[in-house]
Amino acid sequence: YSYERMQKIREQNISPALRMCYKKPLLLHQGHMQWLFDYEGRRYLDLIAGIVTVSVGHCHPKVTMATQKQLTRLWHTSNIFMHPSIHEYAEKLTALLPDPLKVVYLTNSGSEANDLAMFMARLYTGNFDIIAFRGAYHGGSPYTLGLTSVGLYKHGVANGFGCSTTMLPDVFRGPWGGSRCRDSPVQTVRKCSCSEGVCQANNQYIEQLKDTLNTSVPKTIAGFIAEPIQGVNGAVQYPKGFLKEAYRLTRERGGVCISDEVQTGFGRIGSHFWGFQTHGVVPDIVTMAKGIGNGFPMAAVVTTKEIASCLAQNLHFNTFGGNPLACVVGAAVLD
Repeated sequence: YSYERMQKIREQNISPALRMCYKKPLLLHQGHMQWLFDYEGRRYLDLIAGIVTVSVGHCHPKVTMATQKQLTRLWHTSNIFMHPSIHEYAEKLTALLPDPLKVVYLTNSGSEANDLAMFMARLYTGNFDIIAFRGAYHGGSPYTLGLTSVGLYKHGVANGFGCSTTMLPDVFRGPWGGSRCRDSPVQTVRKCSCSEGVCQANNQYIEQLKDTLNTSVPKTIAGFIAEPIQGVNGAVQYPKGFLKEAYRLTRERGGVCISDEVQTGFGRIGSHFWGFQTHGVVPDIVTMAKGIGNGFPMAAVVTTKEIASCLAQNLHFNTFGGNPLACVVGAAVLD
């Protein structure tokens, strides 16, 4: 099809909610490793990696080869049956997480994963309220939209029942923070009077979280969710020690701690495989997507055996989660 015909189809047959970038949107035909090629053969360096998704390069030959091999064997069988790839992948993935995070439930997208994490937190604790940061993006499903606190994603319909937000501890743009407040080579230009090992900004932001806990939610909560580094809102890094204290306060209130690793997981931050490792914490639930499958629709929730067991009290089923093809792709990406 010509570029013009595709534009016409776009206008007539594809939802206008799927917005495009650039005055003349790119029409991409091919990808190879870090490169993308448009319909005229022009080459682009893909710096955004398919919105933080392509972990090891477009059409990586090793992932492609593993996928092609599986395509000739078995595309799909429901996860109510055993097949080799889901077991092999579950073992590989959970081996990369610390104890007791050893039980995985596979889904198809980050929104699905966070949706399930919310559900499990509520089932396990018997509580309902979940706290997230202002500026957070945790998905666009009706359930996760309550945790997503970016105005552009909010629609004028009821959402967010049982979800509360607390002030984002942003030392760069927030009211408190200075040049020694976060573990990053990029620092705010504001000076910092903190002495070694003390972060006054952290104390101020923790007071805001305590205020939220004391005023906006019941005495017991279901959980607290945060990305180790906030993504959609502009790569926000928190002051040193914030997550450690936030996790302590959450558990004190009977809640579980959820680390959203959709954008930070799988080595994306460079120094560690998981973002939560940089904060010296171990969450109760970890959600992951995007980089997990190099662009293949795949996601996961990893948690403890104890928390996972709450979901087994009744039936919870995902048709495509953990299908043979997805698991082979995921394993090839990990390799």
